[in-house]
Amino acid sequence: MMAAVNARAAAVAVVGCALAGCAASPPVLPALVQQGLPPQVELDGTPFFAQRRYQCGPAALATVLAASGVEVTADELVPEVYLPERRGSLQPELVAAARSRGRVPYVLPPETSALLAVVAGGEPVLVLQKFGAGPWPGWHYAVLVGYDAARDLVVLRSGLEPRKETSASHFLASWHRGGGWALATLQPGVVPPQADLERYMAAAAGLEAAGRLHDAAPAYAAAALHWPDAALPRLALANLAYAGGDLVTAERGYRDAIRLDPGSVAARNNRAEVLNRMGCPVAARREIEAARGLAAGGPLAREVEATTREIPLAPAADRDGCPAH
Repeated sequence: MMAAVNARAAAVAVVGCALAGCAASPPVLPALVQQGLPPQVELDGTPFFAQRRYQCGPAALATVLAASGVEVTADELVPEVYLPERRGSLQPELVAAARSRGRVPYVLPPETSALLAVVAGGEPVLVLQKFGAGPWPGWHYAVLVGYDAARDLVVLRSGLEPRKETSASHFLASWHRGGGWALATLQPGVVPPQADLERYMAAAAGLEAAGRLHDAAPAYAAAALHWPDAALPRLALANLAYAGGDLVTAERGYRDAIRLDPGSVAARNNRAEVLNRMGCPVAARREIEAARGLAAGGPLAREVEATTREIPLAPAADRDGCPAH
């Protein structure tokens, strides 16, 4: 069975914790508010975990996880995400720790509007900041919990400060220097505002790859509702049904994915496998021949040929109830 999605590898950044002063710049938030964001947001119910020396990663991750309903402390995250030899935390470890606790680790697009929209939608966001330049920059994880367009500032849970106000221009400059990396730890079934389909599906697929199928399923289902014209969430749900032995639901899901994307080689290949297992070799042969035509010379050609060999060349008639197309 072909996978629905390959999770994107997270960029790696070694981070310690540093603070820096603000630099004056023209207002930046009013223009974003004019695009439809509320003028002021603060998620004041977000928990706070003060960091220990260099351990901003565990503290920031505990903050967003606890806000999403996970019972966790910064101390228990330290062995998972803090690397003493690096005096910091790596992004993949943060993502993996969130995933292991049943959360969808959604890495946001590096866009200011997307960042603020998620906060306005009720989700605090873990952000990576870079202060200074040269061979010894300061890296820092914090949690964005609010902003005020009238005052052109943002509100962070940061370091030892449970409520740190800083100018929007200073914050955004440090965030962009840090690569614009931001992470929301979502409950399965929650799709944030301005979500990107591929990024969200990659996050959900990471849960599936980690064996957390009961968390991946509601995430895929939410994606199917949020993006009704997208084939990818239906393909993912069908793959879960196939893996669970529910061939009828899987076949229906693959058929739905093909309806939305007739050129999906993965959906056609996987449907052919299911049809063959259901006792519908004629329908399976028809589907795999369509997949072969689409896959010729492509990256899935070998998988399609393997499926082709599994289906009898001169099959008997399909049993009653097999699809006619």
